[in-house]
Amino acid sequence: MSLERLNEIKKLLNEYNYQYHVLDNPTVTDQEYDRLMQELQALESKNPEWITPDSPTQRVGGQVLDNFTKVTHQRMMLSLGNVFNEDELRAFDDRIREIYPQVEYVCELKIDGLAVSLVYKDGHLDYGATRGDGTVGEDITHNVKTIKSIPLTIDYTGDFEVRGEIYMPKKSFNDLNQKRKEAGESLFANPRNAAAGSVRQLDSSIAAKRKLDAFLYMVPTASEVGCSTHLEALNYIKTLGFKTNPMTRICPTIQDVWTFIQEMTEKRNDLPYEIDGIVVKVNHIAQQERLGYTAKVPKWATAYKFPAEEVITKLKDIIFTIGRTGQITPNAILEPVRVAGSTVQRATLHNEDNIKNKDIRVGDFVVVRKAGDVIPEVVRSLKERRDGHEKVFKMIEVCPHCGSKLIRKDNEAAYYCLNEHCDFKKIERIIHFASRDAMNIEGLGEKIIEQFYNLGFVKCIEDIYGLHKYEQEIIDIEGFGKKSMDNLMTAIEKSKGNSMEKLLFGLGIKGIGAKMADNLSKEFQSMDALLNASSAKLLSMRDVGETIVQSLNHFRNDEKSIKLINDLKELGLNMDYLKDTSLIQESLFQGKTVCLTGTLELMTRKEMKDYLTRLGANVTGSVSKKTDFLICGRDAGSKLDKANELGIRVMSEEEFKEEVGL
Repeated sequence: MSLERLNEIKKLLNEYNYQYHVLDNPTVTDQEYDRLMQELQALESKNPEWITPDSPTQRVGGQVLDNFTKVTHQRMMLSLGNVFNEDELRAFDDRIREIYPQVEYVCELKIDGLAVSLVYKDGHLDYGATRGDGTVGEDITHNVKTIKSIPLTIDYTGDFEVRGEIYMPKKSFNDLNQKRKEAGESLFANPRNAAAGSVRQLDSSIAAKRKLDAFLYMVPTASEVGCSTHLEALNYIKTLGFKTNPMTRICPTIQDVWTFIQEMTEKRNDLPYEIDGIVVKVNHIAQQERLGYTAKVPKWATAYKFPAEEVITKLKDIIFTIGRTGQITPNAILEPVRVAGSTVQRATLHNEDNIKNKDIRVGDFVVVRKAGDVIPEVVRSLKERRDGHEKVFKMIEVCPHCGSKLIRKDNEAAYYCLNEHCDFKKIERIIHFASRDAMNIEGLGEKIIEQFYNLGFVKCIEDIYGLHKYEQEIIDIEGFGKKSMDNLMTAIEKSKGNSMEKLLFGLGIKGIGAKMADNLSKEFQSMDALLNASSAKLLSMRDVGETIVQSLNHFRNDEKSIKLINDLKELGLNMDYLKDTSLIQESLFQGKTVCLTGTLELMTRKEMKDYLTRLGANVTGSVSKKTDFLICGRDAGSKLDKANELGIRVMSEEEFKEEVGL
């Protein structure tokens, strides 16, 4: 056997390796690959002087270091700034377009792994290093060589650096944890931790067994190798044999970016690797260079971070709230923590049984998540972090507001205050009726309702529509005034025209949430038809069960409930289901193209977009000659300048509010 045969085998194995690990398109069987590898190992064993750093045999690991050496990066490895919602993403876009009105973005999946810098000298891998503190990292070359998707040689003369992410595929992670479980070893919490732990092994044979992978996504010297855009740089490193992520997309507008984010949010669980967000980069490198950097992050890129699904914080106290049905709910008071895109300080504990079954105590560190991405809840306590000062939970026995003895109903885990005269229950019913998802009476929030209740202005739902009787008294309330009163009266009057489903949800009938109220309203079209429907007809509907029917029967057999309906009719409230088109009627925005800019205060950007869509508008993410209106919030950016240049009608939030009668 000659050196010529050895080089032939090396070439074949490197080709097969590239086809399998980079292109995901194997051209030979595992048996054939293994046979060639064994032949190469035998040749090198007999002729150790023939072993080279780029040999496929050098990927199996075996090198053991005493410690990691430090590496100073040739250029700083900066982290990215983060955005957590659509408004923050659009604010990033506005800042970019103030300098470059015409800009396009490249969107990439944010792989949940460990950042790496790979440096090649005259085509050979010189070293691989972690990010470290951005200036100095650790040399992990011995472990990088075990990752088969990373080429050991490339067709390039001189120094070349490429950066990317080392990660552990979900399958490798599951296989690793299964082996650790069988061996009685502790399990890794997630693929990122497993990848980081593997890369930092002193023994490279351990890293080799864990089947790591890598996506490369940046060339720090892209312009020096003839690339004018980031996408060109990605395509260039692909020709050199590096693995890039196939989900990368060019997005001409920020709306395209947001659409991509929504698509990937839905697909993320089906990917073979973990992602924790989307990276958004200005595509043109000349624009990147002019936009520059802050001390810590590039101004031309940001990372949209997916909302945290679960976070850990401390449970400081447990308090009790009462709902409109009298149900008492224990709630956790938490150290403030960001979860699912917002800061949470309270979370539901559901009921006594839930707390006792999970052994949740005041003082515990707890895991919190948003149930259905809406309501924060405590998932479990971290018992291993207790120090002995925690307090065991004890359920209260009387209503925290009226002092009545609480009753636990049969077959239910909840306790109830049955006192019909409990003020807090009445206040909660009124708050629910006026809330955004129900009658949406702007200006009639929780604190105002409680204040009006205590002053005797509103003691029941019907009283909302008699508030005009107390106009002067309300105007005289400190901090209220005539304008606030006029706005409130307008909102109350407007609520009379709401579609039936809003009223039905606002009535607070047990088990009838917003979606069920909409379904029932569509089916029966009027309140009278619903209240006179047979139980059999109700049960024939999808998702309507015995519990809903029992709740409706209780409501329509209750004299006070029927009196409420009749009183609301007399007051002029609509009792029929209105199709969306009938709500639009004549709209200035019907068939028009509308763009939004700046920080909106009237409602969130999504709510504004949905509202405009209902008015018949087409809402776009950028200003062009086809744009009819630009609605501006606070700190409007380059879109406003462009609209003025093109002679597009600009409308403030206040003008919009007046136009649509909000």
